[in-house]
Amino acid sequence: MSEHINVLLPEEEVDARIQAMGEQISRDYAGKQVHLICVLKGGSFFLCELAKRITVPVSLDFMSVSSYGGGTESKGVVKIVKDLDESIRDKDVLVVEDIVDSGRTLSYLLEMLRSRGPKSLRLCTLLDKPERRVVDVDVDYTGFQIPDKFVVGYGLDYDQRYRNLPYIGIVEFDEA
Repeated sequence: MSEHINVLLPEEEVDARIQAMGEQISRDYAGKQVHLICVLKGGSFFLCELAKRITVPVSLDFMSVSSYGGGTESKGVVKIVKDLDESIRDKDVLVVEDIVDSGRTLSYLLEMLRSRGPKSLRLCTLLDKPERRVVDVDVDYTGFQIPDKFVVGYGLDYDQRYRNLPYIGIVEFDEA
């Protein structure tokens, strides 16, 4: 089976939205330093572009989590693959994610981070698939709400490919 990619959100539209998000975050954190936590691997492309557009002081850290449970869908069992390097106690923390869909993994992750005593904890995502939500997750900053389609680009992958696309595309599978 082969696939092709149809553009859902062109590069210019993604760039403009990230610029607007950076401006909003800068206003919301005026007079503070924001500690960005990137959820790897997909969030790294979005984090870099977003951080360049935030005008308040920024610090960064990274986490890698996996959720599993058999089959192709997450059952909400979360494993921390790479934890934070620094404490987040008393910091204004913004979790940066590439996509929110079922909410299972993020709900667990946010609860765990809350227990570590940050001054504030917010969530920022480039893409949101509300149709897929199984667990309620409050998203503070959303780039785009998208339909329930398999998407790639801007850090999102299909079998570790297409992360480097400068746009968001829908994967369409061709019959062989």
